[in-house]
Amino acid sequence: MAKATEILLLASEQLAQLTGNTPESVSSFQKTDDGWQLTVEVVELERIPDTTSLIASYEVELDDEGDVTGYRRVRRYERGRADGGR
Repeated sequence: MAKATEILLLASEQLAQLTGNTPESVSSFQKTDDGWQLTVEVVELERIPDTTSLIASYEVELDDEGDVTGYRRVRRYERGRADGGR
């Protein structure tokens, strides 16, 4: 079984390959019965100024070895919004 820090890195790398977008941060993660569930913030569209860039939150599910078993975009917002687009 992989450590949490390894899982965070694996999730970010795999999500980048799957979406073609660069993960910026992991905003939450938790161990589940089947593996791990993470929320990863991804830059989907870079704009100038940077505060208007579009960010998306993805829920990512991984198995115990750190392989992505599923993901979905749950939110999209401008970087400068204090409420994260809610």
